[in-house]
Amino acid sequence: MAEEVVTASWAYGPSTWSILVHGGAGDVAAERLPLHVAGCERAVAAGAAVLAAGGSALDAVQRAVEVLEDDPCFNAGTGACLNADGAIELDASLMDGTTLRAGGVCALEPFKNPIAIARRVMDESPHVLLAAEGAARFAIERGFQRAAPESMITELARAKLEAARAKHTTEGWAGGTVGAVARDANGRVAAATSTGGVVNKLAGRVGDSPIVGAGTYADDTAAACSTTGHGEAMIRVCLAKTAIDAVRATSAESAARGSLAMMHARTGGTGGAILAARDGSLGLARTTRTMSWAAAANDGTRASGA
Repeated sequence: MAEEVVTASWAYGPSTWSILVHGGAGDVAAERLPLHVAGCERAVAAGAAVLAAGGSALDAVQRAVEVLEDDPCFNAGTGACLNADGAIELDASLMDGTTLRAGGVCALEPFKNPIAIARRVMDESPHVLLAAEGAARFAIERGFQRAAPESMITELARAKLEAARAKHTTEGWAGGTVGAVARDANGRVAAATSTGGVVNKLAGRVGDSPIVGAGTYADDTAAACSTTGHGEAMIRVCLAKTAIDAVRATSAESAARGSLAMMHARTGGTGGAILAARDGSLGLARTTRTMSWAAAANDGTRASGA
């Protein structure tokens, strides 16, 4: 497992409560990086406010991801990438480390905040994952409204699709998939992840983000993890669960580094991972040129980077 594939990592903690968000692993242009970091800072502030008020890790990660979904800089919610048909299909999931309950949606038509629908799947259904029209029907029955596609599709998304079509390929979206992990003052951990997937993907393609164990996982006995990057590779190695299992024997940062190195060695896939361990310590790593992120903790610590 060649550690040199890891291009950057960061660690902090332990903490009474803490939260860490990411805005997607990839290769964001230098002039756009400040926008992505600022978006992550706004998201982590929203999640930290929940934790500072005594809220749960689950509520905090959901709120943080909603902020990122509403930011057109990121490939999640508004601004999500387009599939081969020129349409938005959204994937999202979240998981509660105390009960091991989880909820997700995938191949979902435009809805403003898919992570909120994933939460309702977890809270109000016996299932973990709902897909496509079934997920849309569930959302509508619970008061969510379909969004007009033009209200969520950006000019940048259209341009990215045309470029991918010209090259007859699919492409990742630098600064794409978003996610959050947190530990609250009661020692509970949670994770949430949301994405539009890859540009020019086949209709119906589902990546790692809504898959429990691949893109999202949380377990109070170890940690919470959200991943970003080459979704097919992350599914193959169950990256989020692999990283969390590693936390049982090492730090959050080392677990992120080692799991990404393993994925690259076995599949060639690249990406990033963020973790919040049971003691409130935080860690992240990436094997890409950039991955915007921001963190906050109960002692007033605020950090961010790309």
